[in-house]
Order: sequence, then structure tokens, then C-alpha cells
Amino acid sequence: MPTQADTLSAVLSASKAILFDFDGPVCDVFHGLPAPAIADELTVLLSALAPALEAPARATDDPMEVHRLSHLGGSTALAAVEAALTAAEIRAVQVAGDPTAGAVAALHAARDAGQHVAIVSNNSAECIREYLSMHGLAVLVDEIIGRPQLRPDLMKPSPHPLLTAASTLGVAPSLTVLVGDSITDIEAAHAAGARSIGYANKPHKRTSLTDSGATVVILQMQEIADAFGDPS
Repeated sequence: MPTQADTLSAVLSASKAILFDFDGPVCDVFHGLPAPAIADELTVLLSALAPALEAPARATDDPMEVHRLSHLGGSTALAAVEAALTAAEIRAVQVAGDPTAGAVAALHAARDAGQHVAIVSNNSAECIREYLSMHGLAVLVDEIIGRPQLRPDLMKPSPHPLLTAASTLGVAPSLTVLVGDSITDIEAAHAAGARSIGYANKPHKRTSLTDSGATVVILQMQEIADAFGDPS
């Protein structure tokens, strides 16, 4: 019976492009600037522009969820919240610290194996570029597919970002694999017809990612580098 390592190797060898979610697999975006504080900033802004949305916005501490809500307040509220979120994300990545353990090795190994490499994220492309540039990682990434501008409905779990990445890279979606740490990542991969590698960076995620249908679940990003034959 194939081991988890065998399955991971098979998934990677059957793919032509590896797509990395950003927050989690590559770095902890809100490590230095906690997400609840950003959500609160966005809620104050949204409440001023669309008072009826204050209660649902205060019910979450996730900046992405406040952003999703903002489209209900009309185009002005949506644009204002999105701009504020992007600015906050850029501030956050500047103090986010080092990349996730094993992430740099995974990126290098994927490139060395001849894979196309992309970042596919609900975070803004601007903050992703900022972080990759700060840490000298931009040369390892072919494409960055960030949050669709003014279209929170097209963020993952929508397959739109994955399909965009596949099209941009010139690869069939079925020949891509997404590395993500959330159920929405796995759902997006399923919807796009892609494979998925669940990154269980917290103990409870191993079960939730498995139950959501991840092709394989890993506990460390280094496992991807190891599967490519790079034990560094």
C-alpha cells in the first residue's frame, strides 16, 4: 500500500505546475500585525460607509470576511475596504518575519524539478510581491495570482484564481496542484479540476483537510522539497 510520501511524490510528478497559497505555506502574513486588529480597522471604515453592515462585520475577526461583506455596501464601500486591506497587508508582510519553515526549500526544489511555480492567494498581489522581494524569493516564482480586484466573490473557494494561474502558465488545470492550509483551498482545487496538497500547519487541520478531500496532507513544507529529492 502506498505511503503518504509515495502519494505526495506521485502527485508532484504528475503535475506540471505547483501553486502555493501564500498565507501559511509561504509565510505567516499576520504574524507581526494580527489579523483581528486589521479586521477591526476595516470594520470601522465599513461601518462609516455602510452602517447596516457594522453588526455582521463585528461578528468576525477575519479581514477577508470583512472584505467579502463590503460588497454589500456598494461600490464605494467595496473599493475603500479593498484599498485599506491591501495597505494593511503590505504593512503586515513587512513585519511578518521569516518564510514558513521548509517553504524556501520547496520553492527551490520545484524550480529545480522544472515545475512552473505560482503563488495563488486571496491576499493582494501587491503584498505578495513585497514579501517575495524582501526575502529574495521573487526569482523562484513565475506568476503571482492575487486577490481579484473588486471581486471578492472570485476569491477562493472559487476556482477562478486557480484557473487564471493555469491559463497564464499555459498548463491544463488537471496538471496543476495547489498547496494550501485551508478548506477553501481544497474546495477551490476540486472546483478547478486540480489536485491539492493540504498543509496541516495546526494539529486540527490534518483531519479537516483530509475530510475536505485533499489529495494528500503534509505536516511540514519540507516534505515537498524531500519529495522532489531535495533534502536540504
